[in-house]
Amino acid sequence: MVAAPVAGYARRIDLKAGDPVAAGQVLAVIEPARSVALDPRTRVQAQAQVSAAQAALVVAQENARAAVAAAQLAQQERVRAESLRQSNFVSAQALDTARTAETRAHAAEQAAQYAVSVARFDLETARAAAASTARLQRDGAADVLEVRAPVAARVLRVQHESEGPVAAGQPLLEIGNPESLEAEVEVLSTDAVKIASGSKVILDRWGGDRSIEGRVRVVEPGGFTKISALGVEEQRVRVIVDFTSPREAWARLGDGYRVEARFVLWEGKDVLQLPTSALFRLGSGWAAFRLDGRRARQEPVEIGQRAGLATQVLSGLKAGDRVVAHPDETIRDGVRVKPR
Repeated sequence: MVAAPVAGYARRIDLKAGDPVAAGQVLAVIEPARSVALDPRTRVQAQAQVSAAQAALVVAQENARAAVAAAQLAQQERVRAESLRQSNFVSAQALDTARTAETRAHAAEQAAQYAVSVARFDLETARAAAASTARLQRDGAADVLEVRAPVAARVLRVQHESEGPVAAGQPLLEIGNPESLEAEVEVLSTDAVKIASGSKVILDRWGGDRSIEGRVRVVEPGGFTKISALGVEEQRVRVIVDFTSPREAWARLGDGYRVEARFVLWEGKDVLQLPTSALFRLGSGWAAFRLDGRRARQEPVEIGQRAGLATQVLSGLKAGDRVVAHPDETIRDGVRVKPR
């Protein structure tokens, strides 16, 4: 996000979404706020500030002259006191007083010189403001601020295209590098605790012909509340995924595009599985109806990993067994069934 560093009047941005930009390229140009520079009262105030600064400089210079004269007088008094002290016409205390007065007078002189410098700087500031106002009033060129691209990238969005006033910190445009695209996936917090960095991710339904593979880079430590489509409050966590598929496989993806993510929490080879809908509770365990010819036989099974529509079978069934996919209350052990 490239924002305006100062308040002012931004010229029109000619860049469009998708345009490439080089590092250091000028993205936007900001002029001084025109409502301030061209306002009649502001011009009069700027001129008055110049006059006031000139008068303050004269006052500071006169005060400096007075301080110089006072310092010279104090020096003369100190010399005279030292001479009288040698003749014992004044006391030692009087000599110390004269020396202290000379030190204070020199300090006041130095302070007066600094005050002159401050008044001179104030005058230069007032003249600069007045000159800028007068130059804009004569349709002259204004001092502008160029906002440059920090890195080489492409324009993603232009937030402030037309010319007009901008506030400090107001977004002007977004830039990014499509080569460093990442996926931001929102998952329930109860699922996020099962996901670890480095886990395999499969991205589907993004519009391409095949799925995209990725790896979890980070599971953010903080969650947030989001209202689901059914009006339920859910605690969600953002998971950042880096693409591992070749760039050509996801070259058509862009910033803010939609993908659906599947996180691989466990995987194995030669996994015996059956539809989850075929399982039902049997005591504290699980069971399924296996077809034995035309009859359904109740078989206790031991299950392992579950993945929504499919469940791993550890024991109780073997590969090739036919089961009742959706058993209801009419299916009992030994009942005759007809496949369809």
